[in-house]
Amino acid sequence: MSKPESPEEFTRRYQGLLSHYRLVGRKTQPAHPNENGDIEQRHHRFKRALDQALMLRGRREFATRKEYEAFLEGLFSQLNANRQDRFKEELALLRALPNKRLSACTPFTISVGPSSTIRINRNVYSVHSRLIREKICVRLYAERLEIWQGQSHIENIPRLLGSGKHKIQYRHIIDWLVRKPGAFENYRYRSDLFPTSRFRMAYDALKQDHALSKAGKEYLLILEWAAKENEAAVDDALRFLFDRSWPISVASVKRLVLAGQKPAAATDVTISAVPLHAYDSLLESVEVRA
Repeated sequence: MSKPESPEEFTRRYQGLLSHYRLVGRKTQPAHPNENGDIEQRHHRFKRALDQALMLRGRREFATRKEYEAFLEGLFSQLNANRQDRFKEELALLRALPNKRLSACTPFTISVGPSSTIRINRNVYSVHSRLIREKICVRLYAERLEIWQGQSHIENIPRLLGSGKHKIQYRHIIDWLVRKPGAFENYRYRSDLFPTSRFRMAYDALKQDHALSKAGKEYLLILEWAAKENEAAVDDALRFLFDRSWPISVASVKRLVLAGQKPAAATDVTISAVPLHAYDSLLESVEVRA
């Protein structure tokens, strides 16, 4: 593998790591992932060992994430049991860790856009609409984003992996959309505003019964009720209306939710008894044709 032509080929933080341990960085050539063969092979062997350990365990389900982490720690200890001597050789040559612990997060100071979204590491996230055009601090961790305004911690958002993705929570933007319902029809992330398939069905039914602008306003009011009251109860109310082929409206949804009206459980299936004499008719028809 070739040496880098300039320090800028490594990130500032990685270059700092190399400098602290007095290492010389090397890079693979563009479009030659095979040059990472040692790492790729180690990764492949670990995945095989994990798959075999799960088969021996007899099941792949874990009650909690901590239980899964403990399982992985045990597997790592088993795989590394025969590497202790080589590890001690390397340990004797390693420099001490930095006195100051590295930060576990990367901070960003960013302004919230007019659509109540922010862009972090090429992914889009929604935040509460009251933060529109406000400056906030985003602390990016390995698995989450922490949203801060001043000294106030607003919320945590699960981090998206990869790039070009989006995570829009309808509860963040419903107040903004209700005030500007005309933005709903052409909203870029409109698919994220249907929490369940029944909400999508409700919007389609409203479009059949009303003009597009009226359907959008009515649906947003239903979605607002779900955000401020109970999403599951609103979903049950919509199923109740669909089961009876009743018109969809925010007034009927509110009435059913407040009344605590619930549809029959999805598992309550009634199957009519099969009339056994029908089989006699089949036999008779066969005899006649014979």
